[in-house]
This record gives sequence, C-alpha cells and structure tokens, in this order.
Amino acid sequence: MLDKIQQIKAEMEQLHAQTLEDAEALRIKYLSKKGLIPQLMEDFRSVPAEMKKEVGIKINELKTLAQERINALKESLATQETAGANIDLTRTPYPISLGSRHPITIVKNEIVDIFSRLGFTLAEGPEVEDDWHVYSSMNFADDHPARDMQDTFFVESHPDIILRSHTSSVQARVMERQQPPIRVICPGRVYRNEAISARAHCFFHQVEGLYVDKNVSFTDLKQVLLLFAQEMFGPDTKIRLRPSYFPFTEPSAEMDISCHLCGGKGCSFCKHTGWVEILGCGMVDPAVLEANGIDSKVYSGYAFGMGIERITNLKYQVKDLRMFSENDLRFLDEFKAAN
Repeated sequence: MLDKIQQIKAEMEQLHAQTLEDAEALRIKYLSKKGLIPQLMEDFRSVPAEMKKEVGIKINELKTLAQERINALKESLATQETAGANIDLTRTPYPISLGSRHPITIVKNEIVDIFSRLGFTLAEGPEVEDDWHVYSSMNFADDHPARDMQDTFFVESHPDIILRSHTSSVQARVMERQQPPIRVICPGRVYRNEAISARAHCFFHQVEGLYVDKNVSFTDLKQVLLLFAQEMFGPDTKIRLRPSYFPFTEPSAEMDISCHLCGGKGCSFCKHTGWVEILGCGMVDPAVLEANGIDSKVYSGYAFGMGIERITNLKYQVKDLRMFSENDLRFLDEFKAAN
C-alpha cells in the first residue's frame, strides 16, 4: 500500500498538461469517484490496524498534493488561453503605435523626387560653414547686409565660421570640385538670427537647385520651374516671373504661382491677387562661376531656391511656423495619411 502511494506521489511530481481538457482528464484519473486516490481509500479498509494511522496520513497528503497540482495546472492554462484570446493578429509586432514622417520631410522628399525625375542629383553639405562658401563665393560684397550679425550666426571664437544662412554653400562646394555639366538639388537646414514668431524662425529648411552647362538659357530655367509647379500643385498651375535682385544671379527673378485655393480668382490666402510667391531664381552670375573655378565664357547656368516651410504652408495651410518645431504629436498625427 505504501509503495503504491509513493508511486502515485512520484507521478504527481511530474504532472503536466497542454490544455484545460488534459488537466480535466488528470483530475478524473486521480480524483474522481473511480480515480486512483479514491481507490486507495477503498483499499484502506484492508490495511492492518497497526498501520492505519501512517497509511491514512499518507493518503490524505497525496490527495491534497493532487488537488493542488491539478488546480495549479488549470489556473495556468486558463490564464494562457485568456491572454491568447486578446491578441490581435493583425497588429504590428512592435508594442508602440506607428508614427509618421514630419510634414517638412514629406514635402522635402516630394520636391527632391520631382527634380530627380528632371535629371537633378542630390547634394548635401555641412551646416557649420566658412564665410567663403556661404558668402564670398556667391558674390556677396564685404559690406552686404546679410553679413551683419542681425542676420547671420557667427561662431564667437572663429569669426570666419558661421551657421549657413542658405544652402548655396552646397552649390559652391559642388562647383569647386566638379566641372560642368552640373545638375544638383541641395536640400538642408539653414539658420538666420531672426525673432521667432508665427511667420519667422531662427532656423528653417531650404531646397536650392543649380544647373551649369554649355548654352543654358533663362528659357530652360522657366520650363523646369513650370514643370515643378505643375507637379507639386497640379497641372492647371500657372507661373509668373517678376524681376528681382540676388548677388549670385543676373538676371534675377521671383516666381509666383497661381493660387491653388481660389484658382487665381483672388482670396484671403493670396491677398486677393490670385498669385502666391514661392521661390527666387535667376541665371548664375559669371562672377560666381569664375570664383568657383568654372570658365564663364564657356559655361552658363541657372539657380533657384525655395523655403520648404513655405511650400508646406501652401500645401497644408499651416498658419504658424512654430508648429513645425514643437513636436506636438496631435499636429504630427494629422500627416499620417500623407506618408
């Protein structure tokens, strides 16, 4: 009798089940009316009187052990099945919700993609630059207002080192190491010492383009910008070029597009003119080509530049520039559909 009790106890130590049905089968095997442990109690009647106390204690301990082991198995399996029932198999394996690209990144990628299809390659450069690549190589006079402290961030210990105020410095670096033909698009962050407000910020993002080759004309520039405007804002978009001045281009122009909100009829967004300014452009000044080691008698070129925040405002009508840098998730979540 004691040997049989010990054998069943050893089985209890190794008890396991894969499902709740398996655990119930074990309960029936060991604890039901016809189970092994109740059968031991039936056999207890034939145990000699001098052994009844010892055997009785062993049987009660075995019954308690069996109940505890089987109940523990059932609880564990029930917890697993409940947890499994709550799993959404369509969810991402990551424990966090998916984010979205920043609206500036969305628009920058779209601009770069359009010009890439027009044959432009991507070029990038450092944000901490020297005066030569930002200003001198771009035909800025020594007394040009842009060099003043109110516009440019200078590194105090190195007056010749600055935070670039435009991405034209990337164009300068491309021209000094590469002979034409050159066709590049240069996106990046730029810095200017301005008061932060809804309409201005001390840092923002630009995209500038440069094309230098033989026999490049203003007509080539106009056609590229028209194609860009129609790709970005729709096939019915019209453009107009107004004379302007930039140190690094001659002649220079500012480009407007027909307001895509009112179709050029006039609204509050375009100040009832039907036109919205989006970029500056022009033919590369021969002095800029010569300063960067390119023969201006053989080659000509055009350049253009635009603020990405400006284009983003036109596409998504964001009223406050500060929203682009505040990382408010409520604002950023609105652009998930644009990714």
